[in-house]
Amino acid sequence: MLRSPVDSLGCALFPAPCRLCGESLLHLSRVPVCNSCWQQLPEQNEILCAICGEALGIQDFGEADRLLCRFCRTTAPPFERAVAHGLYQDKLRELLHLLKYDGMEPVSAPLGQLLARQIAAVEGIPKKLVVVPVPLFRSKHRQRSFNQAELLARAAIKALRQARPEWKLSVAAGVLERRRATESQAGLTPHQRRANVRGAFFVSAPEKIKGADLLLIDDIYTTGATARACAQALRRAGAASVYVATVARAQRQERIQPPVLPATLAPMHEDVAFWDAELVPAVRGGS
Repeated sequence: MLRSPVDSLGCALFPAPCRLCGESLLHLSRVPVCNSCWQQLPEQNEILCAICGEALGIQDFGEADRLLCRFCRTTAPPFERAVAHGLYQDKLRELLHLLKYDGMEPVSAPLGQLLARQIAAVEGIPKKLVVVPVPLFRSKHRQRSFNQAELLARAAIKALRQARPEWKLSVAAGVLERRRATESQAGLTPHQRRANVRGAFFVSAPEKIKGADLLLIDDIYTTGATARACAQALRRAGAASVYVATVARAQRQERIQPPVLPATLAPMHEDVAFWDAELVPAVRGGS
């Protein structure tokens, strides 16, 4: 790999390991992650629900090319479509932890590029969108000093404006608010998650979204409780439609292979919801 003299000198004087694999970095970067790790972030390759993106099994079906999971067939969500780049496991999960819990904000830029590719690929998505990040409660925002969903939204918009200059995109970061502090969603069942976020979101300036097509951005989609609660509040405030995009998607255990995780990461039952009594998270031992 060709490197500039500055990179070579910097790496020689100040060697730094990749935060994911431990290998020495070959160039100076605000994001201490090697190129090899960035390339190990595959897209989902299963057959997915045409609405929420849940990986489908043999008991999930639909009509023609619109395959739907059981949940979307029985209870249609208030959003049009939810997409995600990859599974919430391995290096993608570690990168989101670097952003969300370690405060490594520059990680949002390359993750936003991955997000932009998924958004641009959504068939029929409106070309004029108001982008709404999922909000944090004010005390959580003060504690963290940033909202990872807003960082990802702005990074995705920057990439989309380069790839789709004809699109008209704007950010409405304060239009959706979290009216009360909710307990951590980690480890809750879907029923508990829905109860936890019920009534938690409201639209403070409905005139900014009335009649508009919206793109809701978050870092992770697990059971969809947060996405549904946010989309419902936005639709009730007058939004014409809501699309959802996240960097990662947690899937049920029988759909994917359990990954090998570093011991430093929290067990997934402390990070991701359980779907039901018979099914446990895709990764044992991530929102």
